[in-house]
This record gives sequence, C-alpha cells and structure tokens, in this order.
Amino acid sequence: MSTPPYVAVVGPGQTDDAELLDRARLAGRLLAEHGCVVLTGGLGGVMAAAAAGVAEVGGTAVALLPGSDRSAASPGHTVAVATGLGELRNALLVRSVDAVLALLPATGTSWGTLSEVALAARTGVPVVAVGPWGLPGPEVSAYDDVPQALERLRALLPR
Repeated sequence: MSTPPYVAVVGPGQTDDAELLDRARLAGRLLAEHGCVVLTGGLGGVMAAAAAGVAEVGGTAVALLPGSDRSAASPGHTVAVATGLGELRNALLVRSVDAVLALLPATGTSWGTLSEVALAARTGVPVVAVGPWGLPGPEVSAYDDVPQALERLRALLPR
C-alpha cells in the first residue's frame, strides 16, 4: 500500500500580511488537490491559512501542536496532535515529512520558521521557499510564487 506524500507548510504564526496568507491558503489547497497530506505547527497565521486551503478541497491537514491541548489547533486541521514539546515540535514536524514548503513574508520571518528550514536543510529534507530568501546555499530552492514552488516541490517528492 503506498502512502501519499507528506509536506510541511511553515511560516510565521502571527502575521497580518494578506498576500502571505493568500499564498498559504493557495499552497494548502494545491497540495491537497495533488494528494499530499499537509502538516503544520497547528496554530495561526500561515499554519491556519494553509489548513483552511486544505479544508476547501477536503484534504488532510495535520496539526503538530507545541502544547498539550488539541483544541488549540486552528480550524481546517483534520487531525490535531498535542505534542507537549514546545518549540521542539519543529523537529518532529520536519522529521515527519517528505518536504518542507516555507512561506516567507516580504520582510523578516519568525525564529520558528527559520529553525524548521535549518532543521530540514541539515537533515536532508528538501526545502522549497516562496518569498525572499537571504541565506546562501543550495539547500533551499526559492521561488516568487506558489505554483512555481509546488512544481519544484512535486519533483522532489517520492513517487
């Protein structure tokens, strides 16, 4: 029995950047349409928007929450796992997926997002980013829009 690809969608949990949230919703929807299971940190911002996109098409969105309360998951997640690990859940998220899609704001980003990208790059999990990416190195493929990024990401996923 083959399993669908698992993709983490990471980005700031607190943002009012409407364009970034639109990108996250689109990414969630397109990933689900292509049969991917989407994993997030389960809270707000990019995580909530991606889960909402997944829900629009009836896909599966898994929340790996930092705390011990499953009800803290944002709407749209179909499964909520209360890890109780705090920020350490970022490592669990990265090690549970086949690839990471990082959605980055026009300026700055969050430490959590940076830690997830660094953990993925360090452990060989493919990372594709949408938005500005200031770190050098071949570990992160950066794109300007979600459809381009997902085309690259799908090429990196196991078949």
